[in-house]
Amino acid sequence: MAKKPKPAAPELYESENDYPDPLHTTRSRLGGWKLVTSLSLGVIAVLVLSIGTVLGLTVQNLQSSLVTVELPSAPDAVLPTIGEIDGGFNVLVVGSDTRAGQGDGFEFVDTELNDVNLMVHVSENHDYAVVVSFPRDLMLDIPACPKTDGTQSKPREMQPLNTTMSIGGLPCVALTLESLMGLEIGYAGLMTFAGVAQLSTAVGGVEVCVAAPLIDPWSGINIPEAGYHTLEGYEALAFLRTRKGVGDGSDLSRISSQQVYMSALVRTLQQDGVLNDVGKLYGLAQVAAQTMVLSTSLGSVDVMVAMARALRGIPNDDIVFIQYPVIDADPELYPGRVVPNESLAADVIARLQADESFTVAAGSSGYGSTAADSDASQGSDSGSQSDVVEGLVGQTAGDETCTVPR
Repeated sequence: MAKKPKPAAPELYESENDYPDPLHTTRSRLGGWKLVTSLSLGVIAVLVLSIGTVLGLTVQNLQSSLVTVELPSAPDAVLPTIGEIDGGFNVLVVGSDTRAGQGDGFEFVDTELNDVNLMVHVSENHDYAVVVSFPRDLMLDIPACPKTDGTQSKPREMQPLNTTMSIGGLPCVALTLESLMGLEIGYAGLMTFAGVAQLSTAVGGVEVCVAAPLIDPWSGINIPEAGYHTLEGYEALAFLRTRKGVGDGSDLSRISSQQVYMSALVRTLQQDGVLNDVGKLYGLAQVAAQTMVLSTSLGSVDVMVAMARALRGIPNDDIVFIQYPVIDADPELYPGRVVPNESLAADVIARLQADESFTVAAGSSGYGSTAADSDASQGSDSGSQSDVVEGLVGQTAGDETCTVPR
C-alpha cells in the first residue's frame, strides 16, 4: 500500500474543554479539564530495541543527549555488562499534554497533565508481557511525592490520576501506580506530542485499520475511507489523540483505539524488518534521545540493550494489552469519573504480583475497536495458552483489530 504524504501539524481551532467528555455513553462532563494527548507502548519498545541494535553507532550521542529523573523504586545498580536483563521488570510509560516546545498547532494550556499512563509488566522468564492502560479519570489516592525543590507533597485522597504529573512529575506518577498495583516500578519514560509524531515517522509509519471513515476536526484526523491506512507523523498523533471520533466518544473508547495502534506497531516492527534496518534504527535512537525524559535507571544504554534482548522473543499472542478494570464513580461525588472495579482489579493485581500469565476473552477489545474481518478470533482463541480473565477489556498484539469511528 502506497503511503500518503506526511501531513502538517493539525491546527486545533478550539479546545475540547467546551464539549462533553463522556467516559461512556451515559457519563457527564466535569468541566475545565484540558485537551489530552496519547501515545503507545510502542514508543518505549521502539526506544529499547533501536538503541540496543545500533549501540555501536550511537552510544556517545545518546548518553550525552538523554534527560533523566530519579525514581524511588529504581534498581540499585546499572548492569556492568551488556546482556539480557535478569528477571522480570515493570516499565511506566507516560504521555504528557504539555505544549511547551511542541511547535505550532496546539492551543496553550497552563497545567501539565499525565493523560496517558501505561505500565508494561514483563515476566520473570521473559515469556509474556502485559501492558496495563490506566484511564486518565481514574479516582485514586495519591501518596506523598518528592518535589523538585526537595520538599514532599501532601498525600491526597480520591484525586484523578492525570493530576499526579503536576504534583510531583514522573516520580509521582510512578509512586501513585506503585501504591495502586502493589508492584515496584523501576523504569519510566515520558513523551510529548512531538516525540510521538517523530517516532511514528522514524519507523516508516504504522498500518492501522478503521471500520468506517474516521474524521475528527478536534484532533485533526481525517481518514475518508474504511480499511487499512499507513499513518505517520502528525497524522499518527491525531489518530492516537482522537476521542470524539471513536467508539462512544469516551476516554475508554480511545484506549481501545490506541490498542489497535499498539498491536499494529508491534507487528510492524516484527514483520517489516525495522529491527534490521540500520537507517531506521539510528533515526529512532536519535528521536528518542531528543524527545523523551527517562528515569536514570532506564537512561543507561546497557540497561536498554539488556531490556531489548529480554523483550524480543515474546510471541505476539503473549503480549496482552488491557484496560485497568473500572466502574463508574458515584455521579454525585465524582461526576464523569471512574473508580476501580475492586474484585476484577484485585484478580489482575494478584496475577501480576504472582507473575502468572493471563489473557482476555475473545471479543473483549472494548467500545473503540472491533475484530478485523480476517481476524474474527481474538483473545483466548488467538493462540495464547494463558488463563482467561473474564470481564477484562483488551486484546493481544496478535489480534488484528480495527478502530470503530463514532
